[in-house]
Amino acid sequence: MIKIAQFGEGNFLRAFADYYFDILNEEGGDYAVSIIKPVEYGTLDKFVKQNNRYTVVLRGMENGKAVEKFREVSVVKEAFPFEEKEKFDALAKDPDLRIVVSNTTEAGIYFSERDTISDLGGSSYPAKLTAFLYERFKAGLNGLYMLPVELIDDNALNLKRCVESYISHWDLPREFAEWNAKENFYCNTLVDRIVSGYPRGEEQRFAGLLGKEDGLITVGEPFGLWVIEKKGEIEKLLKEGFHGVDIIITENVTYYKRRKVRVLNGSHTNMVFPAIWSGADTVYDVMNNPRLRGFVESTLENEIVPFVAEDQTETKKFAQSVIERFENPYINHKLLSISLNSVSKWKARVLPSFMDYCEKHGRIPANMAAGLSYLIHTYRSLYEKGGAYYFNVNGKPLEMKDDKEFLTFFINGGTLAEFLSANIWGVNLNEIGGLADTLRRNLEQLGKGVSLL
Repeated sequence: MIKIAQFGEGNFLRAFADYYFDILNEEGGDYAVSIIKPVEYGTLDKFVKQNNRYTVVLRGMENGKAVEKFREVSVVKEAFPFEEKEKFDALAKDPDLRIVVSNTTEAGIYFSERDTISDLGGSSYPAKLTAFLYERFKAGLNGLYMLPVELIDDNALNLKRCVESYISHWDLPREFAEWNAKENFYCNTLVDRIVSGYPRGEEQRFAGLLGKEDGLITVGEPFGLWVIEKKGEIEKLLKEGFHGVDIIITENVTYYKRRKVRVLNGSHTNMVFPAIWSGADTVYDVMNNPRLRGFVESTLENEIVPFVAEDQTETKKFAQSVIERFENPYINHKLLSISLNSVSKWKARVLPSFMDYCEKHGRIPANMAAGLSYLIHTYRSLYEKGGAYYFNVNGKPLEMKDDKEFLTFFINGGTLAEFLSANIWGVNLNEIGGLADTLRRNLEQLGKGVSLL
């Protein structure tokens, strides 16, 4: 048996990684997933109620025809919170464990000096992973393959650096550091599948089709791509080719990652607030609004595609496939869900293209500047109620979720100059000629209810 420890129970991992492992079992494999809930909020009641089984619905257009495929996924064998130390340690010391998969968003892979190995409450994912690996080391077992799917450059390399920092910060044995360096393989990855999640408003329809209610049902598109860096003997644990997801194991994932993060995710992130403030609810709404669609296509053509690779041929083809995927009428991809952790997403997904454009043309990209303006306008519009943070669009309150420091930044008197500083973006955006003035003009217009599109 090949066991997988999965840090994260969200819709994406369930409709992507777990879906793939479930397909491998159908093809004669022997895989089992143990889910570790890495955060303290929320419950796993639905997993308990449904014996860890759930339905994935893949729907979209294939060869010009509408498809809707249902699959009950049964590869998940247990789901527990990281606070259950006995289960946490037992999984770490399981000889059959070979792979660790994680999805803790772009903001999840970081190092904090405040984290302690004796109390992992509120700690980062890398801190929890370090403690997990330390238990395995003490048991005298082999190392693991880390496959993070967080959408940051060199996701596994960054994860490894964080683990090494915790080993040093916590003064753990030198032998453990050596074991981590030699026995564990941190494989950079790229993932691509649009997963819209729980189909709100369609619960009764799906319950009728399934003959039962499914509180964990999740909806995604048929397209699926997982590019994995070739290290160790990872190709012996996973199957390449198409198995519900197209698997590519390669020594260089750079092009695939750059293309996907900038073209697909960058488009999502830059369009989300202009679309929300324009009254759109889903990505499909965006593509059926000529003004919003034009904004997306213009951004891709002029501000993103030219900076992915010197040869733009394959990137242009991928960009066209992205537009077709955005047009999928079956994916109810809520813009508000895309807005989760928007600051870190804009930094990871949009800012690199933004900076490349500025360097080449000596001026700021208009559409990305508009996207950033709408983002700032949204965060300046936030107010707190009952411990949550909201902004109002057309009189309707919409909840914003992000790190509290960003949610409260303007509420606590933060200025635009401070928001553009290197403390937030890693580079000082105040130093980009014309950007601050453009943002001020844009924000003044948005404050008057004037669209920038």
